Amino acid sequence: MNEKNIFIVRCGETALKGQNKPYFERMLAERIRKLLKKFHGIQVNRHEGLIFVRADKEIDRKEIIKETGKAFGVASISPAVEVRSDMDDICAAAVEYMKEIMSEKKVATFKVDAKRADKNFPVKSPDIARTVGAAVLKGCKVLKVDVHDPDVYIFVDLRKDVSYIYQQKIRGFGGLPLGTNGKGLVLLSGGIDSPVAAWMMAKRGMMIEAVHFHSYPYTSERAQAKVEELAGILAVYCSRFRMHIINMLPVQEAIVKNCPQEETTILLRRFMMRVAEKVAADAGCGMLITGESLGQVASQTAEALTVTDAAVQMPVMRPLIALDKVDIMDIAKKIDTYDVSIQPYEDCCTVFLPKHPVTKPKLERILRSESRLDAEGLIEAAVNSREVKEIYPL
Repeated sequence: MNEKNIFIVRCGETALKGQNKPYFERMLAERIRKLLKKFHGIQVNRHEGLIFVRADKEIDRKEIIKETGKAFGVASISPAVEVRSDMDDICAAAVEYMKEIMSEKKVATFKVDAKRADKNFPVKSPDIARTVGAAVLKGCKVLKVDVHDPDVYIFVDLRKDVSYIYQQKIRGFGGLPLGTNGKGLVLLSGGIDSPVAAWMMAKRGMMIEAVHFHSYPYTSERAQAKVEELAGILAVYCSRFRMHIINMLPVQEAIVKNCPQEETTILLRRFMMRVAEKVAADAGCGMLITGESLGQVASQTAEALTVTDAAVQMPVMRPLIALDKVDIMDIAKKIDTYDVSIQPYEDCCTVFLPKHPVTKPKLERILRSESRLDAEGLIEAAVNSREVKEIYPL
């Protein structure tokens, strides 16, 4: 019955979606198919609230688990053995399964945990666990049962026609399937924060596009290559997306020439938001996404964020707003962006950086400074000069 390796994929939060549950499950199954298309002989099917992945046995199990786990919406994955829903068959399969485990690692104690999804099956869950446990004790005489702290758990998931035996529940990222929650435009820099923000919004089911601002020749081509590398890492999780690349140097030069020095950072941030809003509208994105965290730098105080938001009509999502820097760094390490983000290449926000940036800007003062500029002309020129690149998973 086990011509292929079988993996049970649990859908986590998707299971709470009521009448919309089948839609979310379909989207998750399709995302898993895309992630596994690099392998031959893969089957992905939905059944009774679970997703089952079947793969040819020559494919490394760890690779299947690794790729499947990248799909947002996956709560856990279990390599499993499939067996006919018959007590004799289940017991025999459990004994062989335990012998295989014992051949790979030292085991002294075990516990069987059974769940009867088919309520018409004549044996109840506790009795299934006792019967299977007795069979394992008889077949593997060196083992003992430990119901409190066993070396190995054996799980039996009994269903109508077939049952599944497994020992692991390998955690996925959870969240919601990609593509179930609209599309947003992330302001993507080369730092630690914005890639994490993009990843977190994608984890909630949002498709993303990106806009990257640079100040060439003050920022180098290598700095842009760094951002493209970060985008490629994000695409592993977020699927292929477009990145809009815009030179903000003309805007920065106009701000420095005509406005108070201490306001340059907040003014630049407002221009970035207005340019991003136009790009987002063209790209069909419903909101902007930034990596700002409250109080982290001068432009991220409560007052500064309020003034920044006043520049646009589009909603601004800040998934990192209440996270400490250490929390953000931990996520960056988990998703493999951290080592790239800390490479010492400049970004446009560090160009013409004031010595004493304003931390509690007043909107009326900022608007007065902006009135000295041809804001609409600068924004239109920036949008029209953009370069668009397709970002593919690394």
